[in-house]
Amino acid sequence: MEHGVESLRSSLSSRLLLLTISFVMVVEVFVYVPSIAQFRRSFLEERFAAAQIAALSLVEAPGNAISKELETSLLRTAGIKAISLQLDDRRHLMLDGDAPERIAGRYDMRHAAAFDYVLDAFATLLRGGEGTILITDTPLPRLGDEISIIMEERALFSAMALYSRNVMVLSVIISFFTAGLVFLSLHLLMVRPLRRLTRSMVLFRQRPDDPERALIPSSRSDELGVAERELARMQEELRFALNQRKRLAAVGAAVSKVNHDLRNILATAQLSSDRLLMFDDPKVRDMSQRMISAIDRAIGLCERTLKYGRADEPPPDKRTFPLHRLVEEVQTTLGLDQKAQSTGSESALQFRNLVPQDFQLHADQDHFFRVLMNLARNAANAMESTGGEILVTAMRKNNCDFVRVADSGPGLPKKALENLFIPFKGSANARGTGLGLAIVAELVEANGGKVSLERTSDEGTVFVIEIPSPA
Repeated sequence: MEHGVESLRSSLSSRLLLLTISFVMVVEVFVYVPSIAQFRRSFLEERFAAAQIAALSLVEAPGNAISKELETSLLRTAGIKAISLQLDDRRHLMLDGDAPERIAGRYDMRHAAAFDYVLDAFATLLRGGEGTILITDTPLPRLGDEISIIMEERALFSAMALYSRNVMVLSVIISFFTAGLVFLSLHLLMVRPLRRLTRSMVLFRQRPDDPERALIPSSRSDELGVAERELARMQEELRFALNQRKRLAAVGAAVSKVNHDLRNILATAQLSSDRLLMFDDPKVRDMSQRMISAIDRAIGLCERTLKYGRADEPPPDKRTFPLHRLVEEVQTTLGLDQKAQSTGSESALQFRNLVPQDFQLHADQDHFFRVLMNLARNAANAMESTGGEILVTAMRKNNCDFVRVADSGPGLPKKALENLFIPFKGSANARGTGLGLAIVAELVEANGGKVSLERTSDEGTVFVIEIPSPA
């Protein structure tokens, strides 16, 4: 029971209802103040009208004299105690009984302002109808220049109290009726849609991977409709990101199971390659050194395979190194040299290293090898059946190093362009995993740079890597 009361107090609907009732009551108060003043003024004007009728009886009587019984009857019919009339420099008095000992209030309606009527009305209510008041006004022309009446305030107070009670009852009825209409309208137009939004948020937080808990937006075109569509879009994007993380975690778990055996195999190959260094043939020694470097790099990659998206990715070890030599290692690892390599058909692949011999790059050498390796392998795969040329260039401009990897392939397909640098979605062929460009973007950004697609068409594709040069 307590929980239900607390929920009602904290709900938006109950707050709207209470606020609406409060605002309507405040408005009724501002309406009541001038209306009660006007009611008092009308009541007194009616008494003056009755008093003037009684005074006319006195004026029209012979010798301006009437019997005491008639005078008393006229005054009681008018609801007043006495009438004072200034006529022909003489003051005439009509009195019912004895004169009052004390006048509680004196009011001159000839010179009263609107604010004066308000103050006089509340003064009457505060006195509670106890006392006698004197009111002065301008009479009819036949009755002279001034007429004053004395009356007990009890009748005026009773009439004003009844009027106030009626206004209060009517105000309460109007308040609740208006509040009900406003509440119903706001509940249908705002509260229910907001509850639907909050319920969807709570359910989605409990099971964000469950598509059944996603919000289905309505067809509303107002702000709440926009909020529904944006929330639904955000839930879809978040669910995709969570599923992507699960896939990455699954890939990492699978790779960790074969990591140990693969590293042992590479270690065995490394030991075998070391024996080749014992030969005196310079070509054999040179090729063996390259093979050992490639195996060492493969062992290091094996230990960090598919760490994309993990928080324990080590920071880059930035050093200055000759880029031309690193590009040659990429060329050798791909199995390409400066001459055209046969692909088993009339097609051929060419790799051209146009990086200046003395060009120095400041970055993590192993990271940049992986960046160039991924870009070059993607280009080679794209031109596997058609042949073509892979071109690597470098230049320095405005304290930045620009490295371009270009190919003469058929260009990137539309699907790859829409999901460029997005894991598992940016692959240009069915055999790819979609991780290559994502890894490139992550490694370049880790080194303080950025990678972008300069152009792609049926004449080829160009990627540009921008790395800040050291000061």
